[in-house]
Amino acid sequence: MGVIGVQLVITMVMASVIQKIIPHYSFARWLLCSGSLQWYRHPTEEDLRLLAGKQRGKSKKDRKYNGHIENKPLTIPKDIDLHLETKSVTERDTIALHYFPEYQWLVDFTAAATVVYVVTEAYCSIMKPSQEMNISVVWCLLVLAFAVKILFSLTAHYFIVEDGGERSVCVTFGFFFFVKAMVILIVTESYLEFGLESGFSNFSESAMQFLEKQGLESRGPVSKLTFKLFLAVLCSLIGAFLTFPGLRLAQMHLDALNLATEKITQTLLHINFLAPLLMVLLWVKPITKDYIMNPPLGKESIPLMSEDTFDTMRLWIIILLCALRLAMMRSHLQAYLNLAQKCMDQMKKEAGRISTIDLQKMVARVFYYLCVIALQYVAPLVMVLHTTLLLKTLVGSTEKSLAPSSSFPPIRYLYGVIRSPLSLLFSRLNSPSSLNLSSYERYSSSFIIFLALHWTLSSMSMYWGTQN
Repeated sequence: MGVIGVQLVITMVMASVIQKIIPHYSFARWLLCSGSLQWYRHPTEEDLRLLAGKQRGKSKKDRKYNGHIENKPLTIPKDIDLHLETKSVTERDTIALHYFPEYQWLVDFTAAATVVYVVTEAYCSIMKPSQEMNISVVWCLLVLAFAVKILFSLTAHYFIVEDGGERSVCVTFGFFFFVKAMVILIVTESYLEFGLESGFSNFSESAMQFLEKQGLESRGPVSKLTFKLFLAVLCSLIGAFLTFPGLRLAQMHLDALNLATEKITQTLLHINFLAPLLMVLLWVKPITKDYIMNPPLGKESIPLMSEDTFDTMRLWIIILLCALRLAMMRSHLQAYLNLAQKCMDQMKKEAGRISTIDLQKMVARVFYYLCVIALQYVAPLVMVLHTTLLLKTLVGSTEKSLAPSSSFPPIRYLYGVIRSPLSLLFSRLNSPSSLNLSSYERYSSSFIIFLALHWTLSSMSMYWGTQN
């Protein structure tokens, strides 16, 4: 069956769902507007005037007596007895939120792409097509492109502000992540299971064979140093984009812990916060793989599971951690919305007066910034999840690392033999046997590690700074 077949039908059906159904039944809108999130409404000027014991005078003398002269704003004491009114987030409230269309599109498109991926994987596992490209790869790449584009647009706002120090923070973290990526690339394969050396050699050899058969002379696509430099620059950019999402996550984690009263909720919050670090440790061989493949059980060393099963379990752990992060999203967003009341409590401890306009802005900006916070929370999650799905699909083309194991029967249907688009393209051009994609498997694995490590360090730095 060619490309125009079942997979194209699945894509067309999902495109129709995105166009016709999702605008009315939006998963992104349900996450915000299901009634569980409460936001604080800013008080009106009349309410503040009544609390301050001032009335609007009819004459200029009365307005001067009440502290309101011409264009001079009304001021009230900071220690005023003001209680903010709460309200559930509704669909009507989201109209005025900044970046709400971007948030809705990213979340709904990610949900649609995930459904397409699951259905396509089930089809490939059952039918086992041999001459079709896996179209779910295109959906995953689109999700990653949208996530990076949104993170870039959010980061660009920090460079527009002239007075703030956000620009310096982004540049500093970008250089820090560049140096860190260069250091990590020096670590040998015996400690970090990157597979970059073998993957790059395999890719270069296959590319050279392909170019030679086309009558072109080449020593390879790029040198190893150039490739590592490009990878370090890419990781530094991703790290700069994830700087403020990581800092915001750390602050929301602390606030959510203060709100949580049950032990199970606090435990899940801690696991959710440490999830990126746990993802990184899955690829550190002395900590995870060596203990599982060669456990110290007396004189004999009996592996607890096969290498294929371990690779399968590793990807499933990442998917479960991503599901946990999505489940804890409302707890973090509610902790952020409570910043309005927290700012009011802090203001009451200060002396002096504040204008009613400044007080209203202080309360209102928390809610109007909600979708930006939601994007900073969701975008890294989306990138990790769909990079993991890409890793699964590209490894599936090698029929090695993600082959189904008898110890994991519930997930056996997910691991059919899938050809990647690049492999199919090269096979149609010339020789299908001289080129494989094991190198792409290594690159996706490395990207997951770098992405999780960037997210972890930026979150940890804010967490430790707040604790101290």
